[in-house]
Amino acid sequence: MNSLSKKLAGAALSALLLATCPSAHAAREVGGVRFEDQLTLADQALVLNGVGMRVKMIIKVYAVGLYVPRRDASAASVLNQSGPKSVRIVMLRNVSAEQLADSLVTGIEDNASKAEQAVLRKRLDVLQATMMKVGEAQKGSVIQLDYVPGQGTHITLGGKALGQDIAGEDFYRALLKIWLGERPSDNALKRDLLGVS
Repeated sequence: MNSLSKKLAGAALSALLLATCPSAHAAREVGGVRFEDQLTLADQALVLNGVGMRVKMIIKVYAVGLYVPRRDASAASVLNQSGPKSVRIVMLRNVSAEQLADSLVTGIEDNASKAEQAVLRKRLDVLQATMMKVGEAQKGSVIQLDYVPGQGTHITLGGKALGQDIAGEDFYRALLKIWLGERPSDNALKRDLLGVS
């Protein structure tokens, strides 16, 4: 094997190893926001399932990354994965607390039956009250919606907890349906978060 063939073979092997090695995945960037490929929540490593941007009309509202225990391109599979999960939202413009709270609650209601909404109602009220504490989500603010088994949905703004945890895995699943449900806030964003676009 000549020198050029050896170099080409070496380069091909390196590329193959990078493509197949899970730890070789690099951070992803969307809307100028960098999302690390992994994060740790409740002592468990989570992987970045997908990233995308919420665009309303032509306005870029936020960049978002979805972290789960195992990558999956099926919305149903992601929604039913057990264990911790995290949605990391980075604001790309200023949004009032009222707009933020209303969009989250409406997104959940759009993907829940009347019976499901009745079961979730008190917790939706807690979510709305929690998000109203934001005042205004400034451009660059990081909102994290984490699910920790046994504790519930933990919401932070800039790393600081907002309100009390909201109980129930069913609640977090309803929250994820804002982006992954049958009537998501944005179909293109749904595909991005599932890594299929």
